[in-house]
Amino acid sequence: MAHSETARHTHHHSPDLNHLNRAFIWGIALNLGFVCVEFGSGLWLDSLALISDAGHNFSDVISLVLAMLAFKLVKVKPSARYTYGYKKSTVLVSLLNACILLVAVGIILTESIQKLSHPPVVEGGAIAWIAGAGIVINAFTAWLFRKDREKDLNVKGAYLHMAADTLVSAGVLVSGVLMQYTGWYLLDPIIGMVIAVVILLSTAGLLHDSLRLSLDGVPAGIYPEKIGRLLQEADPRIRDVHHIHIWAISTTENALTAHVVIPDPEALEEIKCTLKKLLKARHIQHTTLEFELPDGECGMQCS
Repeated sequence: MAHSETARHTHHHSPDLNHLNRAFIWGIALNLGFVCVEFGSGLWLDSLALISDAGHNFSDVISLVLAMLAFKLVKVKPSARYTYGYKKSTVLVSLLNACILLVAVGIILTESIQKLSHPPVVEGGAIAWIAGAGIVINAFTAWLFRKDREKDLNVKGAYLHMAADTLVSAGVLVSGVLMQYTGWYLLDPIIGMVIAVVILLSTAGLLHDSLRLSLDGVPAGIYPEKIGRLLQEADPRIRDVHHIHIWAISTTENALTAHVVIPDPEALEEIKCTLKKLLKARHIQHTTLEFELPDGECGMQCS
């Protein structure tokens, strides 16, 4: 998933923050209400499938709250101590969301394995109805994030989680119907384990991407070697480009530093403008270029 086509476009264009704010509010409200109903029903019916799905949905509510908070922090103006503002918080939130989901996986798997030997008798029909409501709510929430899912890592995570939740709720519905008509109550902990696996698979790509960005790795879809060639070929007066560093300031903004060797200092401003336009077109918005003469010593230490 980390190298999928979706990941390659994670940093393309900026999401519509007004639309996202409404989407987060609707998503949080609907899912929090459903979590309360599903968890209470799971306790009443002694259904591990419902309780584990409620736990998963609650972790998604937390993820939505954190993601919305991160987008609020992005708007905070830079200061003397935080010269980029709090834009990096979007990366940290995506990493935290992935960790929360991994904890949920561990809890669900533990409970499911314990109940495999003594599956409880549950009311399959009631489970099916509650899961049906979950399909509608999760699918609607996923639709809310569909527009901006290619533009930001947190939005992508929210969309994938809600889409996975829709499939999980469908699985719970089917298991409820089967338990109602066959009495095979072992399905309940089995569905709990399936839910855990689905969460794990949907989280793997998010964890990989967010961990890489938190370590200032090169964002997905951007290749330093290719960028270096593009910069060097952008103007015939450029002799060499080296010491290229590319990292993410946030889940939507990237930065680059590089050394550029040119023979004529008078062409510096023209070449700098050309290179910055080229980089901006490739979704690198913040650029710092250090220009050097061919006979200069790169990295010379000043005493």
